[in-house]
Amino acid sequence: MNLILKKSLGQNFLVDKKIIEIITEEGNINQNDILIEVGPGNGALTENLIKKKPKLLIVIEKDKRLVNILKDKFDSKIIILNEDMLKVNYEDFLNKNIIIFGNLPYNISTQILAKWIKMNKLENFCKKLILMFQKEVADRIIAKSDTKDYGRLSILSNWKMKINKIIDIEPTSFNPSPKVKSTLLSFVPKKNYYEFKDPKNLEHITNIFFSQRRKMIKKPLKFLFKNFEEISNELSIDLKLRPQNLDNITYYKICKIYESSM
Repeated sequence: MNLILKKSLGQNFLVDKKIIEIITEEGNINQNDILIEVGPGNGALTENLIKKKPKLLIVIEKDKRLVNILKDKFDSKIIILNEDMLKVNYEDFLNKNIIIFGNLPYNISTQILAKWIKMNKLENFCKKLILMFQKEVADRIIAKSDTKDYGRLSILSNWKMKINKIIDIEPTSFNPSPKVKSTLLSFVPKKNYYEFKDPKNLEHITNIFFSQRRKMIKKPLKFLFKNFEEISNELSIDLKLRPQNLDNITYYKICKIYESSM
């Protein structure tokens, strides 16, 4: 394929057949499943997904040049949306029980993940996400409290999702090879999670805490609540702790209290 790849779109195509097979099998695809593949590139994974004979396979590709290649390669076997994955209205796919696959461009990976997580009735949108991230980003997504990688992304990601690390992937599995390792993660929507009036409130709270992650949590609590001492007692929080010392459940509880006080 004589195609000049666009750095702005983070184009690194997966070519490792063993990794492609691992990704495909992780989907546990049956003939009633509707699949969405974001950023299909030259269609290496797409080809494998077609072999599983899903009910429908939709691919979302921004680069018109790649759209033409995919059309020539797969014709009517897939539906192609020539759109920016960040601008697609995923609400249109509610109640379809989608499985989403994606080798996400590094420059927008956290944005698209956050977009999906913040959807209303996420559990009615998809039954599984199988996504590839830069390893550094994946480490932040799955990080636990009391670790250096734990922060805003960990808290948001684990709010509605049960996350499982599948495998780390070497740069040589791609063409061209990126400078960093990648990691494949699977996400299954939780049936029970803390419901907020607006997910932006959770982002607001974690931003206030982690903008000064080395400071004691007394300062952000005091900024958020006039009765911060009362709230710290209610949640059994030591005000001398740092933001990374509070587990994600505590942040969800803080957000609920914040919303009730608005």
